[in-house]
Amino acid sequence: MKPGNVFLIPAPLYNNALTALPRYLLPAIQQCQAFFVENEKTTRRYFKLLWKEMVIDDYAWFTIHKAEGDVLAHFKQLLLQGKNIGIVSEAGCPGIADPGQILVATAQQLKVTVHPLVGPNSIILALMASGMNGQQFAFEGYLPIDAVERKQKLKTLEQLSKQHNSTQIFIETPYRNQALLQDILQVCKANTLLCIAVDITAPTEQIITQTIAEWKYTRLPLHKRPAIFLLQA
Repeated sequence: MKPGNVFLIPAPLYNNALTALPRYLLPAIQQCQAFFVENEKTTRRYFKLLWKEMVIDDYAWFTIHKAEGDVLAHFKQLLLQGKNIGIVSEAGCPGIADPGQILVATAQQLKVTVHPLVGPNSIILALMASGMNGQQFAFEGYLPIDAVERKQKLKTLEQLSKQHNSTQIFIETPYRNQALLQDILQVCKANTLLCIAVDITAPTEQIITQTIAEWKYTRLPLHKRPAIFLLQA
């Protein structure tokens, strides 16, 4: 039996922001028989907005988390049975800063076809709008929780940016955004550029690039707002 295909289905970055999604997503969703998702409730709601006639219970649903053994076993079994599978992350693109990457790696090991579908990615959108170096950049993910380690990491990222003329990109849990910003302002040099991109694709979207010196006089509420931070020394 010919194995199934895997479709990497992007999701809105902001609730109901469907205008950022391409029209060809719906035919891809309609080809799938099972979905492996980061959050089943929000994905079901998202799909019903795209396709009102969809009968949710006609499909198999699995929650990814960190792709535990039983999830991987179901994933392999369905593919080998010829089922097409959609992978959906909670926001943005599957496989990018997302636990779905483990499933994609498994699909590649099984030599099945993986279709990455175009959609909004907050990391790329922030870089595009920042005015920073898009030729050389690195995504560092989450920085250390410990304040001392976090400040040391920020110094290291600033040095790497200066050494390689690169943009360093990182994120934080929304309720810790303000604390991260304060650390950045404390440890980074006055002429280093910092871009903060918040609420990307939402009506409240703000993407601002300034020097550290300028940020010290700028008020930008960040608490509980999804944000991307970019540094260029």
